[in-house]
Amino acid sequence: MNLSTIAQPIAHGSRATTGFIGKYVHGLAMANIAAQIGIIVTGGLVRLTESGLGCSDWPHCEPGSFTPEYHAAAGIHGFIEFGNRLLTFVLAIIALLLAIAIWRVRPQFKWLGIVPGLGIIAQAVLGGIVVLLDLNPLLVGLHMFISAGLVWISVQIGLKVRDAPRRDGRPIPGILGASRGLLMIIVVLGVLTTGAGPHSGDANATERLALDPAIIAQIHGLTVVLYLAVIVWMVVRVRGDHSIGERDEVRKAWIVLVAMTLAQGLVGVVQYFTGLPELLVGVHMLGIGLLVAAQSAANYLLQAAPTSATSTP
Repeated sequence: MNLSTIAQPIAHGSRATTGFIGKYVHGLAMANIAAQIGIIVTGGLVRLTESGLGCSDWPHCEPGSFTPEYHAAAGIHGFIEFGNRLLTFVLAIIALLLAIAIWRVRPQFKWLGIVPGLGIIAQAVLGGIVVLLDLNPLLVGLHMFISAGLVWISVQIGLKVRDAPRRDGRPIPGILGASRGLLMIIVVLGVLTTGAGPHSGDANATERLALDPAIIAQIHGLTVVLYLAVIVWMVVRVRGDHSIGERDEVRKAWIVLVAMTLAQGLVGVVQYFTGLPELLVGVHMLGIGLLVAAQSAANYLLQAAPTSATSTP
């Protein structure tokens, strides 16, 4: 199975957006997805380096100054936090340009196109509240949950503006719904595990959730196993659907989802048994962004095309 068979139906969309403007909106959609995942990674870097309060104020970094100043006692923490804030501005510019491009060439999706921009504004306000409340773990978790939602929506936008085809065959709404629900639970449990764990963003200022991180992590792991079982069920149903022709390459969209689920599960197990080293935790945060993106793409591509049969799974 060649991964290009997954990319092909995504890359060749409606000819209504060909030419320079078409490439522009597609490129912005991909840049938006990458930046939404990137902000999760840089946010993780801030927390893992204990730079969460590197900037003590908001929207200023320090009282009276938008930019950090080096102090021997603070080290580079202020610059790490400031870098994460700068990426938010980059993401906002991308979201604005994407919204404009969608309004110009795909007006049927114009309201969906402004969602990333609205999400960034909400995240910026929430980020300020998080700093002012000394990195309250519940608010930090909400920050992460919104980021995951923005990754999901951004992938949907990218596929819609390309008119990405969906598979032929029988609908599987029950399986897709179960996978979506379990992934949401996985993200919530991951947030709770983080909120109870050692990587607080600032060990001297931040209280942790009054939960046993080992127990929460084990429940989190069991949910991942259940999620993987649902994904396997999905693969069996899609591959075994004889109502579709063998040349329907969209059916193979599950390959990336399975690969990301296995990779993320492996990283989670290793980090659990090695004491949560910062590097692996950072990789795990990148993985959750990629997993949400893969699930979002599979959820779109594996839905039966509108002309397919309407029998229930």
